[in-house]
Amino acid sequence: MPVTLDPARFTNLRIDPHDDGVWVVTLNRPHKRNALDIDTIEELVDFFSTAPRADVRAVVLAGAGDHFCAGLDLIEHHDADRSPADFMQVCLRWHEAFNKMEYGGVPVIAALQGAVVGGGLELASAAHIRVIDNSAYFALPEGQRGLFTGGGATIRVADLVGKARMIDMMLTGRVYQGQEAVELGLAQYRVDGSSFDKALELAQQAACNLPLTNFAICSAISHMQNMSALDAAYAEAVVAGVVNTQHDARARLAAFADKSAARVRPNK
Repeated sequence: MPVTLDPARFTNLRIDPHDDGVWVVTLNRPHKRNALDIDTIEELVDFFSTAPRADVRAVVLAGAGDHFCAGLDLIEHHDADRSPADFMQVCLRWHEAFNKMEYGGVPVIAALQGAVVGGGLELASAAHIRVIDNSAYFALPEGQRGLFTGGGATIRVADLVGKARMIDMMLTGRVYQGQEAVELGLAQYRVDGSSFDKALELAQQAACNLPLTNFAICSAISHMQNMSALDAAYAEAVVAGVVNTQHDARARLAAFADKSAARVRPNK
């Protein structure tokens, strides 16, 4: 049963639905370089919990202003003077938000510019595709601030760049940007112009896929990565059995059979 997703209920996120099923979700705290406070995390949980049931076909995740996200709102963290138990609960809400993104089944394409730092990198790493412009830079400065990652970097960022590089980033404050960041796996696309324009193009392309197929791509693959090879092979067969026999795919298969569908061609 579809549910209604009202953009007006969000404050720290700006929500812009498009007619083609693409929704643009913008972190809207540019005066804080879009640092993540607990209210923003709760809005991310809200949106990404609801999106799969609200006919959202794809999401562009962006940041208002010059930066995508500078990470944890350190001023809020300092002023709150949380207990260990309190901050553990904060971290669990971060995990809830980012798991909803990665495992929710809706393609999330992140448009990155400026700072993609600390918790901002943890947020970006939960997206399925990341696009950077020439201003984007990545860092995990927790080591220099007496902190440790709490939003999934040990899982997702380590998976993208490897354990050794992540440890180096945290110990030394090393910054990656440009083509080097792409080659390391921090992003899949780099553009000279607007990362948002490219992310929107990719989201529109993904939104044309069948929703069940996108659900499998953007959920099942991540689940299978957490399984043994034997369990993943079984799960893949089950998912393929469901997705590859869906009724909505019949017309697309027929178009391939009668040669009216576009064929895969190399880039020119």
